[in-house]
Amino acid sequence: MSKKILIIVSNACVIGPNNRRTGNFLPEVAHPYAEFDRAKYQIDFASLTGDTPFLDALNLADDPDNLAFLVGKGWASMQKAKKLSDVEVSQYDAIFMPGGLAPMVDMPEHPLLKKVVKETYERGAVVGAVCHGPASLLNVKLSNDTLLLAGKNISSFTNEEEENYAKADVPFELETALTKQGALFHKTVPWQAFSIADKNLVTGQNPASAKGVAEKMIALLESA
Repeated sequence: MSKKILIIVSNACVIGPNNRRTGNFLPEVAHPYAEFDRAKYQIDFASLTGDTPFLDALNLADDPDNLAFLVGKGWASMQKAKKLSDVEVSQYDAIFMPGGLAPMVDMPEHPLLKKVVKETYERGAVVGAVCHGPASLLNVKLSNDTLLLAGKNISSFTNEEEENYAKADVPFELETALTKQGALFHKTVPWQAFSIADKNLVTGQNPASAKGVAEKMIALLESA
């Protein structure tokens, strides 16, 4: 039976004191979507509010997987994303949270998202996130009252990368926040591909890492 993937996306479109335009970063949605599609998985979208999500980095549309997402069924499906509260997440084999600056706005504290991540992780399904998407892992408490991130090998967009990208716009530095909650943070040089799996939790550093996160998620799903 085909595996089922739920991509959970942010609904934010602006961030920070200067109202910087943002959204979900196109390659971080499109590249994993392409990998899951090639694996012949069922791919569905959910957003936090059920409103049409926003895409950022449309200037990268000449990349083959990005273009295929935009003109194919990917973006059409994402525009019809269901509201997360209307989705039976327990029916999915994996959840994936792409980045872009948008998740920094609405994912760190969202109560239902915290519950979904906790329950997905605890039932042994795969939890994946890339770049700023690991903001979704913040403040997730497990049934034993410990933080999900405590002692986990994690990556995300780094403080060094943020310095030259959006430090003036983000409410906090993600690498610092993850580390404060006990994550064992791993990274490579800025903007190069890096992803890491810790049991059924898979994270990646930046846009270049999105494909690797999907590949690691698929490897876990195929070994289950």
